[in-house]
Amino acid sequence: MRTDLASEIVRLTGQHLWLVGIALALAILMGVPLGILAARRPATSRWLLGLASVVQTIPSLALFGFLIPIPLLGGIGPRTVIVALVMYALLPILRNTYVGILSVDAAVCESAVAMGMTDRQLLRYVQLPLASRTVIAGIRVATVTTIGTATIAAAIGGGGLGVFIFRGVASVDTAQILAGAIPAAAMALLADNGFGWLERKLSPA
Repeated sequence: MRTDLASEIVRLTGQHLWLVGIALALAILMGVPLGILAARRPATSRWLLGLASVVQTIPSLALFGFLIPIPLLGGIGPRTVIVALVMYALLPILRNTYVGILSVDAAVCESAVAMGMTDRQLLRYVQLPLASRTVIAGIRVATVTTIGTATIAAAIGGGGLGVFIFRGVASVDTAQILAGAIPAAAMALLADNGFGWLERKLSPA
């Protein structure tokens, strides 16, 4: 029985990592460019940040309920979970990218332009490197939050460690709840420490 439980923990942890990894990759691919766009177009930043903030206020189960009927995006299973996780992860990544770009010293940017840098070169070689620590901080927050939120995936057949938690709550089985909660908490702590280390490495000496 213990062997079966251990193998199931490994399997569901793998599913959990897959859900979180795909969602974060998509959120980064969307959030960083949108953050850059918001920093360069103040009029756009208001509705981009506002929309992302509104999504954060929607309870996760309610968001699943809104997404399930939508063709292509919705349905029962991992696809809906990933879409919801991406939406939740967007705000910290978008906002920190926006803040990071705006926090770059204007004098540094002016000097780079005076040296003949194009707008794209300014972004690539000056603004993004200087904003990288702030961007990583946003990804760090998004990662830890996504790991926790992904436990709700089991509610709509998305798999992951939430399967243990829901099963344990339904049967009032503490061991089942811990089998899901402990690996999820360990993943969150490892991710937080890993990104924290990266932030420190990117800090100016």
